[in-house]
Amino acid sequence: MFTLSETSIVTAIVLVAFGILGWGFYRARPFGKLGILAWLQSVVLMAPWLLFFGLFAAGIYINIVGILFLVVASAGLYIFLGKQLRSAGQDALLKQRATERLAAEASPELNTTPDSNLPTGPAELKLQVMPIPEDDLSAIKSIFGIDTFFATETIAYQEGAIFKGNLRGEPQEIHNRLSATLQERLGDRYRLFLVENTDSKPVVIVLPSRNDPRPMSLPQKAFAGILLIATLATSLEAAGLLLNFDLFGQPQRLAETLPIGIGILTILVAHEIGHWLLAKRHQVRLSWPFFLPAVQIGSFGAITRFESLLPNRTVLFDVALAGPAVGGIVSLLMLISGLLLSHQGSLFQVPNQFFQGSILVGSLARVVLGSALQSPLVNVHPLVVIGWLGLVITALNLMPAGQLDGGRIVQAIYGRKTAGRATLATLILLGIVSLANPLAMYWAIVILFLQRDLERPSLNEISEPDDARAALGLLALFLMISTLLPLTPGLAGRLGIGG
Repeated sequence: MFTLSETSIVTAIVLVAFGILGWGFYRARPFGKLGILAWLQSVVLMAPWLLFFGLFAAGIYINIVGILFLVVASAGLYIFLGKQLRSAGQDALLKQRATERLAAEASPELNTTPDSNLPTGPAELKLQVMPIPEDDLSAIKSIFGIDTFFATETIAYQEGAIFKGNLRGEPQEIHNRLSATLQERLGDRYRLFLVENTDSKPVVIVLPSRNDPRPMSLPQKAFAGILLIATLATSLEAAGLLLNFDLFGQPQRLAETLPIGIGILTILVAHEIGHWLLAKRHQVRLSWPFFLPAVQIGSFGAITRFESLLPNRTVLFDVALAGPAVGGIVSLLMLISGLLLSHQGSLFQVPNQFFQGSILVGSLARVVLGSALQSPLVNVHPLVVIGWLGLVITALNLMPAGQLDGGRIVQAIYGRKTAGRATLATLILLGIVSLANPLAMYWAIVILFLQRDLERPSLNEISEPDDARAALGLLALFLMISTLLPLTPGLAGRLGIGG
């Protein structure tokens, strides 16, 4: 039970949270529907925890299943409100442009004298709609031609412009030619994007280069360093737990945890090296990895941001797949080597149910260990455990959601619309699975708050990766599913795994 002081603290936290929400509503009201929708998103994110702590302070306790339902419902409402907010924002932008166009068309009627100081309608429209300076806009228009991209309409967009027209050739070749000509005439001041419009027709978008991704700041690098140190600690702690002792409680046994801890860190480093090598090959800058420490398995991987624009979706695919490919291969080699080295008297004795937790691991173990899996306890080499943990870490990062490696792979192969749907489906599935597995709830929260958004569009968003890459992507997603899905008891029995 809570003491009076503890209850007062919880109550104070809840009251402060309500005060923040009330202040947010006061600030949001002047912005009308857009402001209220944005405010409701913050309410939805805080509501499950406000309800939990509020009832907690009143002496009413919600079990873990109830908390999971609240989190899942919150995620669904947050996504729904986000769609409503984007739709309302587009409507507001269209109304604003319509108002400006009507005002521009009406302005000549207001000019009663030839020497009026008011600008003419077309000039006023150009000043209002086009954020790009007139000289720069003329230079940009001059890069288009009948043999590249025949521009027919110019529309203001953010700090740049959209050029509608007809694409006259292979997208990657045309993009390269237009980008090179743009750089010749205006230097490095603008970026040219080739994307599909809402009607699935190619359009060119030109934006100032000041909108490029920014390098990591010093505080962000410091935070990444702190997370790295925490991951070192949790990897060693996970090794201790596998050896049936708590390293934090018995630090004098540090040496015993080093082999397994170093094995886990080797897989994490291999994953990041894979990303770095392909990024360097394609001349793409990556941020420092933000590792996610986890006591259960040492780490859940890392979050890595792109610090430069991607040339095309093929580069996005290559960089995204490289990390899981290298980390997964290292993990798989460790697992197979460990199975081959396993014998009576090996360091670990695991119950045969251990091999029922993954279709991939169970199948490989059945091939190598054979009838030994029918024993209640199976002797295995430490590399088996390290390899299995590495495969789990790799598979979690291959889930097709947001800016996870799997989400980036889906976006590269199938485009942004499909990637958005896959993210939503993954969150819903994680919410359902979290009713039985708290690990799924953790990942749902990580994706929702940190990795939900898709990767920003490539400079050439139209050209798709080739069929070979698409096949590799499907293989990676298949291996992810086969690693995370457990064997059913019936299938495990037919395979001879378990008594």
